[in-house]
Amino acid sequence: MSVFRTALLVAAVSSLSFASLSPSWADDANTMTIKLKDGDVKIELRPDLAPKHVEQIKALAKEGAYNSVVFHRVIPGFMAQTGDVQYGNTEKGYNQAAAGTGGSKRPDLPAEFSKEPFVRGTVGMARSSNPNSANSQFFIMFDNGSFLNGQYTVVGKVTSGMETVDKIKKGNEAQNGAVDSPDKMIKVTVGPAK
Repeated sequence: MSVFRTALLVAAVSSLSFASLSPSWADDANTMTIKLKDGDVKIELRPDLAPKHVEQIKALAKEGAYNSVVFHRVIPGFMAQTGDVQYGNTEKGYNQAAAGTGGSKRPDLPAEFSKEPFVRGTVGMARSSNPNSANSQFFIMFDNGSFLNGQYTVVGKVTSGMETVDKIKKGNEAQNGAVDSPDKMIKVTVGPAK
């Protein structure tokens, strides 16, 4: 076999190997982009871990329900929580006192807990004390939080823009992270960049 043909064969096998290493969920259809005042945050959603939760997040994003929704609870060194489409939207029905207590018109979801750990950049679903109460709210981890492992549904991970997440306005730790004049998600989209 000639050196040229050997090189072509090696290149072909290498490209097949790398292609097969890419998980099926890692595609544009499962990429969510959050536009913040300081830049964009890209999140790789994980339907392999939480198909029902990811489906709901994608549907809400495609409806535009997350646009203009505030980060109502932001605790330094822990996480930034957002996604209350009922009370957290600065363009319609915003209620700072109620932000964080609402959801969406869609039904609550049954827990989809996994062994995926909560580390810096993990995106998890917020819920009440009822494990089957997640709806529209989610949070992004600033740091590792192993105490959440197996207790909350992991829906994705930040793949770029964590430095932008770090700039989200922090809340008052004494008030469980409540934020006065909070930052918001300007626009949330799912799919390839446009």
